[in-house]
Amino acid sequence: MRVKNVLASRWGIIAVGAIIGILAPVLQKLGNPGNMGICVACFERDIAGAIGIHRAAVVQYMRPEIIGFVLGALAAALIFREYRPRAGSAPIVRFFLGVFAMIGALIFLGCPWRALLRLAGGDLNAVLGLAGLVFGIWIGTLFLKSGYNLGRAETTYHSVGLLMPITMLGFLALALIYPHISGEAKSGVLFYSLKGPGAMHAPLIISLVVGLAIGVLAQQSRFCTMGAFRDLLLFGQTHLFGGIVALLVVASITNFFLGQFHPGFAGQPVSHTLHVWNFAGMALAGLAFALAGGCPGRQLFLAGEGDGDAAVFVMGMIVGAAFAHNFGLASSPRGLGPHGIAAVVIGFIVCLFIGFTMRKKIA
Repeated sequence: MRVKNVLASRWGIIAVGAIIGILAPVLQKLGNPGNMGICVACFERDIAGAIGIHRAAVVQYMRPEIIGFVLGALAAALIFREYRPRAGSAPIVRFFLGVFAMIGALIFLGCPWRALLRLAGGDLNAVLGLAGLVFGIWIGTLFLKSGYNLGRAETTYHSVGLLMPITMLGFLALALIYPHISGEAKSGVLFYSLKGPGAMHAPLIISLVVGLAIGVLAQQSRFCTMGAFRDLLLFGQTHLFGGIVALLVVASITNFFLGQFHPGFAGQPVSHTLHVWNFAGMALAGLAFALAGGCPGRQLFLAGEGDGDAAVFVMGMIVGAAFAHNFGLASSPRGLGPHGIAAVVIGFIVCLFIGFTMRKKIA
């Protein structure tokens, strides 16, 4: 229990952010894509490609980090007796929020974690993404102040809380049974990229161990990028914010020593310079995260500790990745997808509809 208290403290959260700030650039050095040592949205998109629900050949790989996040959080929750299966808090709404959170993230090309890591690698386009993220979360806080509430989750069967970890175990089994065969785009039931970001990855075991470690640490510390900005905007609290500052600072230093810090706008890895849409994409994602109650990393950790509603959000993001690539919504280093602008507009309409219509009157 002492470990839990230390990690949940202000300095504990700062330490967790610093550890992630070291591990993510190291994963990049070991083979993960540029400025993408860890990206929850991008890695869930790669998993969607690996199981074939989208066919964008350059982003297909069963990312072990995502599997490790969920299983590490499960292990921590069981060890510290925090495993609490619950569900029932507007799951269909959470699913659609996950879909549009992913679409917004893929317009920008990264989740909040990657926005910080892109900036830590010198990608100045991330400044617009982070500004959009804060703007979207700020809109979400206005709904929270006016009574927005998805309702209360109820305690449920243990099997409900275990379904997401079991799914991740299944994904891991598939990756081990059907490993990538050099020069082959498919191995058994899994698809593998032969070029592009999906073909760039650190060794499976190292990625899995890092994911497990972060899952344990983040579950215990409650590390959450969206929560950090939300608490700062709503209450002026900096308890969680120290963690993301530590991530950014330590990742920048680590990238500098690893020779991975290259400041500028143009020529950044898996990035585009359409500033308006970098801002708008992350604003949509930030609003969806705020309405759902957590960033994509936090949703994975919650799913690991038994939160069935968080698991629904995760599934929404994976399905959202399939929509984004199957229907030309996702961006690429060449720019926006053909229907990316329409997707952002529709996403804002849906999220604002949810925000306005799911408010309880405040006495």
